[in-house]
Amino acid sequence: MEEVNNVEDMVTVTMNQAKYEELPLYTYEELANATDNFQSNKRIGKGGFGPVYKGMLFDGREIAVKRLSNSSTQGIEEFMNEVVLISKLQHRNLVRLLGCCIDREEKMLVYEYMPNKSLDAYIFDANKPSLLDWRRRVIIVESIGRALLYLHRDSRLKIIHRDLKASNILLDEELKPKLSDFGLARIFGGNDDQANTNRVAGTYGYMAPEYAMEGRFSEKSDVYSFGVLLLEIVSGRRNTSFYNDENEVSLLGHAWKLWNANEATKLIDAAIVNSGIQTEMLRYIHVGLLCVQQFAKDRPDVSAVLLMLTSEISNLPRLKFPGYTGRLCSSEKSCTNRVYCNNNITLTTVEVR
Repeated sequence: MEEVNNVEDMVTVTMNQAKYEELPLYTYEELANATDNFQSNKRIGKGGFGPVYKGMLFDGREIAVKRLSNSSTQGIEEFMNEVVLISKLQHRNLVRLLGCCIDREEKMLVYEYMPNKSLDAYIFDANKPSLLDWRRRVIIVESIGRALLYLHRDSRLKIIHRDLKASNILLDEELKPKLSDFGLARIFGGNDDQANTNRVAGTYGYMAPEYAMEGRFSEKSDVYSFGVLLLEIVSGRRNTSFYNDENEVSLLGHAWKLWNANEATKLIDAAIVNSGIQTEMLRYIHVGLLCVQQFAKDRPDVSAVLLMLTSEISNLPRLKFPGYTGRLCSSEKSCTNRVYCNNNITLTTVEVR
């Protein structure tokens, strides 16, 4: 990508890149018409980028429109990231970018519409978890694992997502998952397997220790996030849901405690405990804990994770202490949209959704 020095140049580069990638460019009027002028009843979500609207193009295609807000914690660089990265990626478990809009002050991304919204709306909603039985959860876990493997090893680019979480997993009409939101993703070049940043951005509860505290990220950072997600899917609980005035332990700490007490079955979501094979569920918990090991070198890569999940290997690697078994600040709320500094690293946590 070209080097840019100001916002105007960045917009020009983004438009040129979009044209180069043959990505459709929509006008503001087209997307305003598609969303009934961005009416509130068309709004289907909100993220760090801004609000998301459901729309319908003139040809009848349903779309999701992400509109960059002026107060967005993710700016033009993240917008460029999405345009440049997703236009190069094609995988059945990645949400498809249909085009973008750079018109006057407006910057929008147009995606395929996913009718069942995001995974967190199912696994963390007390009224919906039974809609995702064990077999469906297995499909979701393995599908997201394959999406990560594609990003890390099989695509033209080596990409670290950096914001893998339940709210970034979208579900289609058959409840099959697609990974979304590449605003924080980074490309690795050549033989690079690790990078550093002085400005860490991500979601509290999903960031690997070495990334949050030292700004180091790699494939193993995504593996950590995947492990948190896996344990959330098995348990039906958010990583941060255990925090209260009396309890300082996270889901990871709770899972670790149960595992060491040979009581890991107590972690399994009551809505699915009778819909699957218990030994398989325990293997998933074991693999989830392997993914969230405190040190990156102790975590498996995604290909090894998929092998352990999809085979009946009996001798899985021995577990060590996981990272972040407790919380980093006094309350979950105070960890939202806050900036922390540690060893000259600036950490921006985006809103927990």
